[in-house]
Amino acid sequence: MCIIFLKFNPRPASSNAYRLILAANRDEFYSRPSKAAEFWGSNNEILSGLDLEEGKEGGSWLGISKRGKLAALTNYLDARQNPDAQGRGSLVSNYLMDNLDSFAYLRKVSSEAHSYNGFNLLTADFRANEDTLCYYGNKGSSEPIHLKAGIYGLSNSLLETPWRKLQHGKRLFTSVVNKTLSPDGLVQELLSNTVSRVNNSVCV
Repeated sequence: MCIIFLKFNPRPASSNAYRLILAANRDEFYSRPSKAAEFWGSNNEILSGLDLEEGKEGGSWLGISKRGKLAALTNYLDARQNPDAQGRGSLVSNYLMDNLDSFAYLRKVSSEAHSYNGFNLLTADFRANEDTLCYYGNKGSSEPIHLKAGIYGLSNSLLETPWRKLQHGKRLFTSVVNKTLSPDGLVQELLSNTVSRVNNSVCV
């Protein structure tokens, strides 16, 4: 089960506060060859892991860029899969390379949603004057939405679907991000007290 937790705080009260905290785990397709996160050789502005499987090369599930763009993807759990559908990982990679803003990109994706098996896609723009976080899932509403400041959980169903594993992980994540921690301490707490504990918990 792929899972993402995030806290979006576009206008933090303190200059030392984080505008985004994100913890994610890719927990499927273990046999699929992939490349660990690093800056792309052809583009040193983009940082992400990359799929290496034939026919899906260059796709990703989570990435950021020095231009302030972020994208994160989960697959939608559905027994019916179209083997001829386009690779969903390209949705992340294309956004990181595209000049469209987060909402405009998701509007474009929504018009092509039938070309993909089920997915959820988060896109964000972090700029000096405004931060934007948007969401679209092709098994839900026909239109993308802007997300307000808050804490969110996303797995292999629509955003904030109340699966037990998601709710459990969201409680753990909230407990961690509400603490006063150093950057290294925050990372360690998220890894040990959110991601690993969710992996060992109930599935739904």
